[in-house]
Amino acid sequence: MIKPIPCLLAMGLALSLASTGAEAAPAALPAGLPDYAADKPLPVPEISRRTLANGLEVWVVPRQGLPRVDYVLAMRGAGLAADAAATPGFATVLARLLSAGTQTHDARQIAELAQGMGGSLSAAASVDGLLLSGSALASQAKPMLALLAEVARTPAFADNEVELARANAAQELKAAEAQPGFRASRALLQAVYGDHPYARRQLDHATLPALTPAALKREHVRRFHPEHGLLVITGRIDAATAFAEAERAFGDWRGQGEAVADTAPAPRQVPVQRTLLPRPGSVQSTFRIGRPAIAATDPDYVPLQLASTVLGSGISSRLNQNLREEKGYTYGAGAGLAALRAGGNLVASADVRNEVTGASLHEFMKEFDRLGKEPVPAAELESTKRYVAGGYLISNQLQAAVAGTLASNWLAGLPPEFLGQYVGRIRAVDAAALQAVAARYYAPDTLSVIVVGDRDAVAPQLEPFGPFGVEQR
Repeated sequence: MIKPIPCLLAMGLALSLASTGAEAAPAALPAGLPDYAADKPLPVPEISRRTLANGLEVWVVPRQGLPRVDYVLAMRGAGLAADAAATPGFATVLARLLSAGTQTHDARQIAELAQGMGGSLSAAASVDGLLLSGSALASQAKPMLALLAEVARTPAFADNEVELARANAAQELKAAEAQPGFRASRALLQAVYGDHPYARRQLDHATLPALTPAALKREHVRRFHPEHGLLVITGRIDAATAFAEAERAFGDWRGQGEAVADTAPAPRQVPVQRTLLPRPGSVQSTFRIGRPAIAATDPDYVPLQLASTVLGSGISSRLNQNLREEKGYTYGAGAGLAALRAGGNLVASADVRNEVTGASLHEFMKEFDRLGKEPVPAAELESTKRYVAGGYLISNQLQAAVAGTLASNWLAGLPPEFLGQYVGRIRAVDAAALQAVAARYYAPDTLSVIVVGDRDAVAPQLEPFGPFGVEQR
């Protein structure tokens, strides 16, 4: 789903100035400059759509740029939300192993084949599904699609590859658990979602023994059904050829057994939690503040996305300007909306010095409250709209990005037309609509707070915000 991207150049300049002690004063623009031109909608060509007899949807987006073709195969219900409660993060390793060997080619051969076609092949798990991506020169479009189908349909999960993947996962988990942000995010997911599948986004030690070739093969069969799939094809290829090759590669594919059921709706409201996770000797406190939110198909999605950008996306966002630029409490603070197929969540975050833990939490709550009680000034609202629209247009210039956005939107339940409608919808949000969604979803008394830090240093500072439970997870 669509997310605004930060202006990396501006962020890098600000960080450089901060590291040298210089003050970043706004540069005066020359007089007489013309006004900004109006934002342009994304020039989306007509998307040709067809559903194969086995239920697989195929969307074709011809583009006459580079002599290249990009493919994205999205499998709904194959992602992290499909993991069992006892084995969170299983889908992450499953996705990695798809291209690590099939019944015909081993991992090295797959990589060499993809490189020989002038492209690449990869897979990744998201919460709502799994995305398998491939690209090749236009002259190699047919063999690349055949290779992508082979990887999707007949992964081998060889013993040696599974053992290596399990060992790598164990090391990654060990490194992640040493980071306070990982612990804080895990605790907030549990606070926001409880037992709902959307809480299962992080790998756990209990999952590692379950990563066996037999279990991976069972889960692949359960999660990969053509009627739960979408194939997006973009690039220098005509629709008739693309549909014919999709039929050749996937037409005889049939799912086996019962497919993964749709994810139940996630909670919209939960009891607020205040939790301190001790990290003895830490010189910083790590914040994760959030609550349940909305699905991507909710009418509030676009205005809440814009409100979250005003609050916490980019160097000019309110949280970053307050906690970093004005107060000097942190290197960066932010907030964002994750809107998925069955629900979503809001998260704000920062790492701050021990001695300003309480003061930082006060500033967080002040900004949440202000956003819902005061209309955003016209200049700030216009600047944020340009930032969101511009970032979206830039991020979707490449055809691979277009394919990925279409596939991700489909996983979230959004129609293909949304790709070209997003900028217009952002433009249509006014200050009243933004303030209204902020008041509903960023009300301070609805937000759970997780703090990871030195208990002796920070616990007394948290007392004005109500009782904090102390947990060792």
